[in-house]
Amino acid sequence: MTAELVRGQNHPLSQVRLEVRVSAGKPIVAGATLSDAQGKVCGIEWVAHPGAPTLPGLEVSKQAAADHRLAFDLDALPESVHRVNVLLALPTGIGGPVRFGALDAPFVAVTGLDGSEVARYTITGLDSESAVIALELYRRQGAWKVRAVGQGYAGGLAALLTDQGLPEAGQLAGSINEAVAQGLARSVAPPPPRLPESDRSRQAPAPAAPQGVSGTVPPHQSPPGVPPQGSPYDITGTPDPVPQPAPGGPVNYNHPGRQSAAPPTPPPTAPQAPPGQPAQPVAGDATGWSMEERLYNQVWGMFEDLARTAAAYRSAVDFADSRMEQELDKVLSDPRSRVGGQGDAARDAAQAKHAQLVNQARAALDRDLTQLIAESDVVEPALPPAFARWDNPVWQGYRVPMEIPMAVRLGDLQLPESESLRIPMLVRLPLERGLWIDSGRSGSLDPLADSDELRRLAMETAVTHAARLLAVYPPGEFAVHVIDPAGSGATALEPLVQSGVLATPPAAGAAGVADVLTRLTQRVDLVQMAVRGGASDSLPPGLDTAEQLLIVNDFPHGFDDRAVNQLRYLADEGPAVGVHLMMVADREDAAAYGPLLDPLWRSLLRLTPVPDDHLADPWVGHAWTYEPPRVPRGSQVLHQVLTQVAVARRSWDR
Repeated sequence: MTAELVRGQNHPLSQVRLEVRVSAGKPIVAGATLSDAQGKVCGIEWVAHPGAPTLPGLEVSKQAAADHRLAFDLDALPESVHRVNVLLALPTGIGGPVRFGALDAPFVAVTGLDGSEVARYTITGLDSESAVIALELYRRQGAWKVRAVGQGYAGGLAALLTDQGLPEAGQLAGSINEAVAQGLARSVAPPPPRLPESDRSRQAPAPAAPQGVSGTVPPHQSPPGVPPQGSPYDITGTPDPVPQPAPGGPVNYNHPGRQSAAPPTPPPTAPQAPPGQPAQPVAGDATGWSMEERLYNQVWGMFEDLARTAAAYRSAVDFADSRMEQELDKVLSDPRSRVGGQGDAARDAAQAKHAQLVNQARAALDRDLTQLIAESDVVEPALPPAFARWDNPVWQGYRVPMEIPMAVRLGDLQLPESESLRIPMLVRLPLERGLWIDSGRSGSLDPLADSDELRRLAMETAVTHAARLLAVYPPGEFAVHVIDPAGSGATALEPLVQSGVLATPPAAGAAGVADVLTRLTQRVDLVQMAVRGGASDSLPPGLDTAEQLLIVNDFPHGFDDRAVNQLRYLADEGPAVGVHLMMVADREDAAAYGPLLDPLWRSLLRLTPVPDDHLADPWVGHAWTYEPPRVPRGSQVLHQVLTQVAVARRSWDR
């Protein structure tokens, strides 16, 4: 039976291998501190946080997230550790909430490895605090207990760590926030909450926003203990949002807990499998209002399943390694068992136990991978063009769409545990952040690629992404601009130039750079003022309200200080009003700017022109190998698609 704890209450723990699950509705940082019998943290090496997520006996998340799973093996903790504090904090410098009072009450649960809850605690009463000690696991007379703490700190992580006796608290808090910022910059954003059909901004824009300009939709909040509404595993419909006035828009008077929308169309069900056999996978076997949404949720479900099954396998292997190491240390600590048959037998037994644990973990992983591969084999051919690879036959029957899709595919993701399984990397539309196609050699998994080859591949990758975006938007809803100061990307840009899909010819030289940046920054300013003032009808009649994509090649060549500031402005403010940035650049080329450009790089989603293991998932934080999209060699699919886009655009302009 689950114990519902209140502040100060404790509960015995019957297990030593546990998980602490956290749900907050918004990205937060989760960590843990180890302390002695007096409650003092003896050094920064006793703190588990995103920058150092693993300590003996515990592991925390590598990045900020709305949901966390912290793993504990209490028997593996050092004997000098008497208390473990689970701490939560709001990340700083990313534009999110700055106090817990602005969020729903965080919820934490202590569970067994099978998911059964031992105790739960909802942290109420928080207001100006930005860091909180949620739980304390502590030893008492040889047994472990959990206590609900809920102690908040308005001074954030630095104040919390200082209160635990850590001299380097301020420095450590800064390094934690830096690690979180870097993790968010490389993380694939989770799918946002699903809205009822009548509330989808992509089909019915807010009244205050001009046509074709995307606005910001406030996310749904989940009650404590309930998974976020964007989860691919949601079964029930999405509740209406809390009534909240928007600038220039009507007030929503719907009751926040009342189900007013019809339930989603039931997904196709898999045929009944024989007893003991896994169910046969079916394309679209997920919740959603349409086949497109069901496929989207199914792909994200596969992504999460692979992340978690790989995490379980790695955790089991780490536990087996730690256990074998402890048993061998115990053998070697006794001089009588170091030599002779007794020592050899103990070592053989420890190694045999290790092999057994690893084999069991691998068998479970292989079982899950087999099911996921079978699901991928049926899902991949059923994907619509926006989600499909370029070699998918669906492109042979391509027609310019009349509606904006939910998402677009930017490549594939895979883990070392299963090189044969690739998960489509789907990103919601409209893009919430710009893209950075890294043409440098940092982190490249291809040692044979030289600098010139990487620059060429980077520009080709940018053109492929731009072509995909043009192909999935209706005519007149998406425009592409190019800045190529020295003309070095002319060859790669030929498909866009020759097909006539560019809004304007590629801009060259410093004058061309200044002209394009000035026009786009003015557009951002005008649309921002119109949206904030609720006066969309006052926009100039000639203003193009379509989504805009700016491809920048060879940065910072041709950019002066004013142009650099305009570029940073577009990266920060542009996505909210439909202006998106795609940088094709080597960060080392802009090293002279120093830390001035760090916010620019972090605001963009980094992609590579060759396979590279730099992206992280939003659940566990694995390093995923990203594979860029590739048009099959000799295929004319890109030319055919862009030709149709150009013809549709000319017909729409008449």
